[in-house]
Amino acid sequence: MVDQMPMLDMGMKDAEFMTAREKEKVLKQWETFLKNGCRRDLFTKPLYHHLTRHCSFIAHYDIQGFYLTYFENGDDAIRFLSQFDRSKGCRSVEYGWDDWLQGGNDAISQYYDINHAMVDIADKFRPELINKFRAKQKDKDLAAARRLRQKHGLKPEF
Repeated sequence: MVDQMPMLDMGMKDAEFMTAREKEKVLKQWETFLKNGCRRDLFTKPLYHHLTRHCSFIAHYDIQGFYLTYFENGDDAIRFLSQFDRSKGCRSVEYGWDDWLQGGNDAISQYYDINHAMVDIADKFRPELINKFRAKQKDKDLAAARRLRQKHGLKPEF
């Protein structure tokens, strides 16, 4: 049965390994994921596959490994988001280049449309997400400090 979902006009073009419709779906999943605080249940396989195939992220073994690598700790989530920040050059956090966004060859430039749209969407949610992830990291760091103080027989002073 053919998918009867109406085509949205997001300016997406078919690529060798991704149709315009698939790009639109991944873009919607990306927005939902960011809008809802990067929850694991909203980190979909199509989104994971796009990030690892067309955005210069390595797979980290599987979707769970990827999610744990970037969203278990607040500092790592902030680093992940920096790749989608034009003021930071949109450099790959794993490789240091910006080819994933700028193109440079036909294979990469086929994803120029969706990747730029992902950066635009991230702009809307980044400030709130960074605040959330800073707080998460602070809580985790303070909990670790408390455990270390207790381990060494010291009373928590904070």
